[in-house]
Amino acid sequence: MKVTIQKLQQWKKEKRPIVSLTAWDYAIAKLLDIAGIDLILVGDSLGMVALGYENTLPVTLDEMIHHTKAVCRGVNNAFVVCDLPFLTYQTNITQAIESAGKVMKETKAGAVKLEGGYPAMIETVSRLTEIGIPVMAHVGLTPQSVKILGYKQQGKTPDKAEKIFNQAMALEKAGAFAIVLEHITQDLATRITENLSIPTIGIGAGNRCDGQVLVTADLLGLSEKLPPFAIPYANLRTVILDSVTHFSEDVKSRDFPDEKV
Repeated sequence: MKVTIQKLQQWKKEKRPIVSLTAWDYAIAKLLDIAGIDLILVGDSLGMVALGYENTLPVTLDEMIHHTKAVCRGVNNAFVVCDLPFLTYQTNITQAIESAGKVMKETKAGAVKLEGGYPAMIETVSRLTEIGIPVMAHVGLTPQSVKILGYKQQGKTPDKAEKIFNQAMALEKAGAFAIVLEHITQDLATRITENLSIPTIGIGAGNRCDGQVLVTADLLGLSEKLPPFAIPYANLRTVILDSVTHFSEDVKSRDFPDEKV
């Protein structure tokens, strides 16, 4: 059954945890959908996972649209959200509308995700939702601000925690249908979750959020370096490397293809 915004919000009321993972191509998206993942995020983390960038900053809007189209082709039921990449929505509201509108017109994504909860971003979220573009918000550790924040846990002091809390409240009021809480303390994530009527999706924010998301490459053990909150459920780097090495050896020894083939 197709997952909708209304269903995600109903699940929060029912305290039914929301399961989310990232995808960057058709093959991964199809497997996630078959497995019953509720929400698939086409995150700009594909910059590192699929494109080999050092961080998310170089990713372009056209690259995000290209990958989102591929993901959507593999999905029948999950709700798909597309990240807007760095400097495609922060300049002004007009730029944000054009970028988000391009995603909605050219892909089958159900929503876009924006990072930050500062006043100008609150205004942007309000305007986007006002014209009918669903927005997932994102506070705490915001990777597009890596040059300032690094990858450290956020909200560790009372003042900083209060700032993130107030941002989350303002983003709901602006019309965000859900919010990602990344790498903040569990106490802060719990407080935000208990005070919002929209779902919170945690990543490195403890187990009291309404749902959880991970980068699928981290989950599968494909990433060279894992964040401290990621738990690999497999080690596909080793499986792939061993398989490719075995194939290479068989070709070189003329054991592949088999004479019967």
